[in-house]
Parts: sequence; structure tokens; C-alpha cells
Amino acid sequence: MIKKIFTALCAVATLAAQAAEPTAQTKTAIFAGGCFWCMQPPYDNAKGVVKTVVGYTGGSASDATYEKVSAHRTQHRESIQVIYDPAQISYDQLLDIFWRNINPTQADGQFHDIGLSYQAAIYYGNEEEKKAAEASKERLGKSGKFTKPIVTEILPAQPFYPAEEYHQKYYLKNSADFEAYHVGSGRVSFLEKIWGSAPRK
Repeated sequence: MIKKIFTALCAVATLAAQAAEPTAQTKTAIFAGGCFWCMQPPYDNAKGVVKTVVGYTGGSASDATYEKVSAHRTQHRESIQVIYDPAQISYDQLLDIFWRNINPTQADGQFHDIGLSYQAAIYYGNEEEKKAAEASKERLGKSGKFTKPIVTEILPAQPFYPAEEYHQKYYLKNSADFEAYHVGSGRVSFLEKIWGSAPRK
């Protein structure tokens, strides 16, 4: 009896895991917005987002680790992979979430985090995404929200490497530490100043 229950639970767990993986009905987008801890909540809470994974992209080495990336010993950037259902949320809406959670006028990193690994970028997977990203960037530049130029890069997608497990959903695993960092980095106050309310979580 116990074996049957265990088998049934394993089957449910397997189905749940499969449901979170990319399918023919889902698409994948990749963004770099500075500290990847801070980019996961806004996407996790967006209707139509199936799954998010924080990790590293933009570099050529396949052995990306937090220690190496954060020490700027590789060319990777902290980033987030967003698996979404385009029937519920569009790529343009994902771009909107991205812009509303970064400082697009900062070229040397994001907020108090300086260096290549923290520089913001949109990684497009095809020409359609590239055009959408460029148009979105142009609209933001003309919106009057920022007095400085929009410098966020739009780059072709590179291999994505998931970060270590303890970084995944850090805002849930270590909520107090996350909130202290989220506020202390200057991200929250900047976004509230620009958008007039707390950043999307």
C-alpha cells in the first residue's frame, strides 16, 4: 500500500515538473537586469509566466558559477530565463516588466552593483524579438520618464546556464535577507521615484 502511494506521489511530482518545462505552447525569453534575485519576483507574479530560472548568460565558458561570474572572471551576466505562455502574456508585456524593474540609463551595472556581470541586457532569440525590443526601447526613450539616454543593450541570445539551487527563488527562501538587499541596493527607491509606486513583485 505504501509503495503504491509513493508511486502515485512520484507520478504527480513528475507531471508537475513536466508542466513547468517549455512545451510547444510556451516560449522562452532571457533578460539581464542586475542582481537576478530581484528580477525573479516580478516575473513569477506575472500571469502567463509558467516558470523562471535565474542563471548566467553572455559568456563563452560553460563552467559559469556564481563565484566566477560575480568576481567578473567570465563574460557572463546574471540573468533570468522566463518561460511563458504567449496566449496569456505577450513578449511586449515581458519587456514592460523588464523596463519597470531596472535602471535603463545605467551602463556600468545596476544600482549599487557595478561590473559586467550586473549590466542590463535583453537577449533576443529571433528577429521578431529583436525588433520588439528595439521598438520598446525607443518608446521608453521617448516617454519622458528618463532625462538620460536609454543605454540597455539588446543582444543575440547566448547559452543560458542555471545558477546554483540556493539562488533560485531566493526571495522566498530568505525573504528578510532579500528584502534588505532589495531596498539597500537602491533599486526600490529608484523605481518608486521613476514609476511613482513600489516596483512590481
